[in-house]
Amino acid sequence: MTDVSRRNALGAGLVGMAAVAVPRGAAKAQSSNQPQGRFASKSVIITGATSGIGRASAEAFAREGAKVAFCGRRQELGREVEAGLRRLGAPDAYYVPADVREPDQVRRFVDGTAERFGGIEIALNNAGINWFKPLHEISLEDWTDMQDTNFRGVFLAMKHQIPHMLRGGGGRIVVTASMHDRATRPGGAAYASSKRAVLSLVQAAAMDYGEQNIRVNAVSPGIIDTRLYRAGADTPQRRADAAASVDGLKRVGTPEEMAGAILFLASDQCTYLTGATLLADGGLMAGI
Repeated sequence: MTDVSRRNALGAGLVGMAAVAVPRGAAKAQSSNQPQGRFASKSVIITGATSGIGRASAEAFAREGAKVAFCGRRQELGREVEAGLRRLGAPDAYYVPADVREPDQVRRFVDGTAERFGGIEIALNNAGINWFKPLHEISLEDWTDMQDTNFRGVFLAMKHQIPHMLRGGGGRIVVTASMHDRATRPGGAAYASSKRAVLSLVQAAAMDYGEQNIRVNAVSPGIIDTRLYRAGADTPQRRADAAASVDGLKRVGTPEEMAGAILFLASDQCTYLTGATLLADGGLMAGI
């Protein structure tokens, strides 16, 4: 399937979302069991949650009582995650096949979620890609794809999420950045540029909407055991080298550990924190 046909198919998956939306409060009324946890009945929207940090975060929010909507491009995995969230006790959880590079798909995903949940209270903008090449070997097409996914995709999501939060009296936005937003490695020109740009977006939005009770923060993971990590660390020696490079804890992190940091930023435990970046790298940067 070509990129164009794949994106058209994803767009088709979004058609009719408004038609299946349920009235405000209906989802809560369907169950006599009141959700429990820090995020009980909170509406959470996540981009890029079919695997890795996004998936672990969706599961963590579900365990804490949240209503979770998420998107991703890999539809089979999306349906698998959706079913898993419902088994965890989030019957309202649902998946939408959407590509953050496509403005109309992002808008329909966000607006459809707000309609279905009666608003958006928490957003995790996590969708991203990762590869490394020497600068002169990066094609313009590859550069643009990295920026459109990692940076413009965050902008598009926030652009459509914030109006719903303003109407609802506030909200919390967490963005997945990277340790590469402050010190990168050889081949990191495109990736590090996209993640450093995200930090400026977080800081500006925090100032734009702080008085309207919207907090915007970022988490910057270090080396995390995700699908992208395993694609590069594909031998025992490479995995051992990666662990050894983490000067503090001497191991790579887990998606679940990043989910813990994300839920902290989205919680009531840090209400005076906005425009900030939480570096969760196991002490790797401490040795640089």
